[in-house]
Amino acid sequence: MRILFIMHYFQPEPNFFMGLPFAKELVRRGHQVQVLTGFPNYPGGKIYDGYKIKILQREEMDGIPLIRLPLFPSHDRSSFKRILCYTSLAFSQSLIGTFAIESADVAYVCQGPATIGLPALVIKLIRRIPFAYNIQDLWPDSLSATGMFDNNWGLELVNSWCKFVYKRAAKVIVITPGTKQKLIDRGVPEDKVEVIYNWCDDKLICRDERDEELAKRLRMSNKFNIVFAGNMGKAQGMEAVLDAAKLLVEPCPNLQFVFIGGGVEVENLKQKANLLGLTNVIFHGRKPVSEIGPILRLADVLLVHLRDDPLFRITIPSKTQAYMAIGRPILIGVKGDAADLIKKANAGICVAPGNVKNIADGIKELYSMRPQQRDEMGANGMQYYDEHLSFGTAVNKYEQIFNAVKRS
Repeated sequence: MRILFIMHYFQPEPNFFMGLPFAKELVRRGHQVQVLTGFPNYPGGKIYDGYKIKILQREEMDGIPLIRLPLFPSHDRSSFKRILCYTSLAFSQSLIGTFAIESADVAYVCQGPATIGLPALVIKLIRRIPFAYNIQDLWPDSLSATGMFDNNWGLELVNSWCKFVYKRAAKVIVITPGTKQKLIDRGVPEDKVEVIYNWCDDKLICRDERDEELAKRLRMSNKFNIVFAGNMGKAQGMEAVLDAAKLLVEPCPNLQFVFIGGGVEVENLKQKANLLGLTNVIFHGRKPVSEIGPILRLADVLLVHLRDDPLFRITIPSKTQAYMAIGRPILIGVKGDAADLIKKANAGICVAPGNVKNIADGIKELYSMRPQQRDEMGANGMQYYDEHLSFGTAVNKYEQIFNAVKRS
């Protein structure tokens, strides 16, 4: 099969879900892949070293042909500049990319920004290439939830555009059951929408024995460690976790929270921890990807938490899959699809996001379990990941969809 990737983000930008590894696996399975994308600038909004914006640049990456097209690089807080970034690439891909690509049997279109639907439609119209449309971020919901855009008229316009694109896609692929239901409620036929969960970055999967030297270095030896790894922003709502930590100082004297990562809220969280006089909280900052897996293996419990928001009920934070693959029990403070996944896998305990007492009670329950019970939860999560969420499983499903689209 000849497969065209239409992407906003692609390597060397961080895009391990749908980028180069996915393309390489399809090639390994005997397919031809070409990629239509822009010049790399995410997440800093500056063109990467070694690149310079041109009208068109052809290159090869691990044997896969890429066509890079011009865009306005920006990923700052300015909504106008972000929209300009999204629309400029969409127009480049439509006006230049349509005629620069080789013929293909199917286009795989990955939605970060919904503007990526424009080149998909133009290429379908002019080059007769049907497309499968993968939604990673549901628009306009993610625009309003993140505060990037809050004009009601504008949001409705975006919603109408998305419906227009969905109608013309041969298949729509979503990453959670809740998103599928949202689309059905918005008029997308049920048989057009397929659910394929995202997998986790293989670099994060570590199933080795505990690294005791690393544990000593991170002050995690001889402690019951609740580990959170990842971005700490407004969406994560980590203030409630710190309030829960305060309630656990006396009843769980050997317990500590270990926060790994950065984010806009880190300094505020550190200040709050100091204000509360917390002696059971450690902040370690960002760590190299190569260290994350071994650090997660040191955890007695892995923590996922998002504030309660309608969008997050149909969101599965990417760390959820990584935590399951690692094989440690999970405390998940997220309503909806993410909690349902942990329940289905019997891989941990679900608590109400933002509910301080409920979070503390969930941790006490895990703390009081026999180690074998926690290990069993971790093993359940690992097995469920391997059987239902792994990279190979997902690619099998994508192949089936691409074959169906090719015949449409």
